[in-house]
Amino acid sequence: MQRVLLTALLSLGFLASQFLQSPVLAQEKKGKQAAPKKTVKKPDVIYVPTPQDVVDKMLELAKVKKTDVLYDLGCGDGRIVVTAAKKYGCKATGFDVDPMRIQESEENVAKNKVGKLAKIQQKDIFTLDLSKANVVTLYLLPSLNVRLIPQLEKLKPGSRIVSHDFNMRSVTPDKVIRMVSKEDDIEHTIYVWTAPLKKAKKKGKNK
Repeated sequence: MQRVLLTALLSLGFLASQFLQSPVLAQEKKGKQAAPKKTVKKPDVIYVPTPQDVVDKMLELAKVKKTDVLYDLGCGDGRIVVTAAKKYGCKATGFDVDPMRIQESEENVAKNKVGKLAKIQQKDIFTLDLSKANVVTLYLLPSLNVRLIPQLEKLKPGSRIVSHDFNMRSVTPDKVIRMVSKEDDIEHTIYVWTAPLKKAKKKGKNK
């Protein structure tokens, strides 16, 4: 009886080992493996928040209306998006690649109860279609502003672009405003452009 039981156990063990090595199980295990993590693009600039009074001035200069659609490229903690939605009642979307900034922005939107108007998306700003926006806000380096020109040229005529502190080389602004923020006692510059962009004329020799 013991020999029969031992034989049966050995047979079961053999069958189990064959099953574990079977191609079907191997394929199932492979299917259950965690998908590779999506590579997150590193931010192009170090995050520095725009003082709130500068945010207010940027939106004032952009002449934001309730019917506008605002895109904030590199939204940080979402303060521009939140202010646009809360103060002007317009639809506003903030874009950033930094997961920490996305989390802060979403918390800011929730805290201010503007979720019906304000959205935050984790996307690379240089891949965006900006044609649906008619107000675009920036706080990027001049070289990055220049990289955005092909996208900004697709904006509808009359759309406004507002940049904190940095210009857009080769494009002439409509306005350049300087103000001292009450928050940091530092002078800030605000640039305003209107679509279609006005390319600066290249200086050449007079004929």
